[in-house]
Amino acid sequence: DHIKNVTDSFVSLGHWPSAGSFGVNTDILATNPMNLSVVLGVLIFFGKGVDLLDNRKERILNTIQNSEELHEGAIEWLENAQVGLRKIEREKLNLINSTYKILEQLENYKNETIYFD
Repeated sequence: DHIKNVTDSFVSLGHWPSAGSFGVNTDILATNPMNLSVVLGVLIFFGKGVDLLDNRKERILNTIQNSEELHEGAIEWLENAQVGLRKIEREKLNLINSTYKILEQLENYKNETIYFD
């Protein structure tokens, strides 16, 4: 019974052409709302796609910007590490040189004590 009511309501919306016929509705007041609804539906459908593309573009640009900032930070960290390494290398050479000088002095003291004995 419920299905019959639904079917009757669809039939009452307008005249349904029979299966074998095709017609063009020339009533501009009846066809314009239908055309406008189709156009609006298409615009809304593709408009959502544009929003999605804009959001994706924004996320990609943010990711690129974050990556560039991380890259700059990594370069700065590397430069600081290289400065520290050069400082350590200089200190190492200074320690080696001072060790050789101390060893040379000890060798001289040893030779002097042997010479005096």
